[in-house]
Amino acid sequence: MTDTPAFAWTAENEAAAQKHIAKYPEGRQQSAVMPLLDIAQRQNGGHLTIEIMEYIADYLDMAPIKVQEVATFYTMYNHKPMGKHHVQVCGTTPCWLRGSDDIIRACKSKLGIGMGETTADGKFTLSEVECAGACVNAPVVAIDDDYYEDLTAESITQILDDLSNGKDVKPGPQVKRQTSAPVGGATTLKDFISDGEGA
Repeated sequence: MTDTPAFAWTAENEAAAQKHIAKYPEGRQQSAVMPLLDIAQRQNGGHLTIEIMEYIADYLDMAPIKVQEVATFYTMYNHKPMGKHHVQVCGTTPCWLRGSDDIIRACKSKLGIGMGETTADGKFTLSEVECAGACVNAPVVAIDDDYYEDLTAESITQILDDLSNGKDVKPGPQVKRQTSAPVGGATTLKDFISDGEGA
């Protein structure tokens, strides 16, 4: 009788893993370590364990320490259980200048937790991150795979309330803005945009 491994790919994730590995030349399958860690983290409910990293290492024929180096370097990989929704507030200078401190206070107040903590019901984990890369739409919060931009204390509180109640929430700018266009609307290339070519 053989022991069943505590972690193993689902059939769907096995196919996804193989799809990523196939992107690389023969002998370079280790280059797929990052997407495989992401797939494994999602399968495991939002975090990685040493056991999972060892599984990925064996799967890619890598030294386990090499997988751990990747998994511990990048902040997108979590190493403890997370809430259903991971709320990541950007606190870098552009977001800070546009009010990220207010966003952080609003998140802490609404959720009743501090940074790095998870709500008692397991719905939310709150984190502060460095540079979400959407500076023009600051302040920015990433929740799971979506960005919520141009936030105020009131709008992030409403978003968290809606998510808590299972409502759909529209990602992107929370003001009247087309993606990263000026808040006041287009000021140049108006003819190009009005023709529909720049939409």
